[in-house]
Amino acid sequence: MSTLVQVLAVITAATLISVGLLEAFRYKDQRLHPIFLIKPEDTAAVRLWTINVGFYNIVWGLFGISGVVLANAGQATVGRTIVAMMAIAHAILGMVLIISEPRLWISGIGQAFLPAVILWLMFAG
Repeated sequence: MSTLVQVLAVITAATLISVGLLEAFRYKDQRLHPIFLIKPEDTAAVRLWTINVGFYNIVWGLFGISGVVLANAGQATVGRTIVAMMAIAHAILGMVLIISEPRLWISGIGQAFLPAVILWLMFAG
């Protein structure tokens, strides 16, 4: 796994963890409501999905970091596989976000772009 792929994987993972923390713990913050498309009066109703989606993102981010760590600890195939799975998942999930909520197209592109680049570099580059 190239250094560039590793750097992009860590950036993707850090982004997933950061966004996950916001989703899980800051969904009530009205400054973030435009990003999440929620209204202040709906925070109780969306609590379950925001916390769960946040932790999904945190866990995927931790997978990405663990893949890079494993690749550098002599487990190249395992690390590469974990990084590829993170990238595949988020390339697909970014597209799903765009399709399911077109108003969040920028977020969807943000979610899918680096993972798609990672996959291209890993398998076509």
